Amino acid sequence: MEETGIKDVIIREKKPVMGTCAGMVLLADETDYEQPLLGLIDMKVKRNAFGRQRDSFEDEIDILGRKFHGIFIRAPAVLEVGEGVEVLSELDDMIIAVKDGCNLALAFHPELGEDTGLHEYFIKEVLNCVE
Repeated sequence: MEETGIKDVIIREKKPVMGTCAGMVLLADETDYEQPLLGLIDMKVKRNAFGRQRDSFEDEIDILGRKFHGIFIRAPAVLEVGEGVEVLSELDDMIIAVKDGCNLALAFHPELGEDTGLHEYFIKEVLNCVE
């Protein structure tokens, strides 16, 4: 991210970002593993919070007032959120979805299912941010 300059562009241009799974980790400003982060959302994330690859699973989750089929593959979870970060969903008392301004972070993979609801939600949020 540093070499390509993408981090600077995202921050300078205030580009909305939706991060899923590892993308959630990248959006955090703190994690349990030393790695480069974008730091766009004030949150602490634990990598592989639900276990390793063999522990991957699917579950129905409540998010944005409806059910959504979540696919969790070595999924992270949010341990702490800062002021102003909105928790959108939890599973087993672990935070799995947050929103901060125009940025959205999800511990699961909405792109692997057929439901486009979360992508549609993000697009609407982006449009609201640029108006």
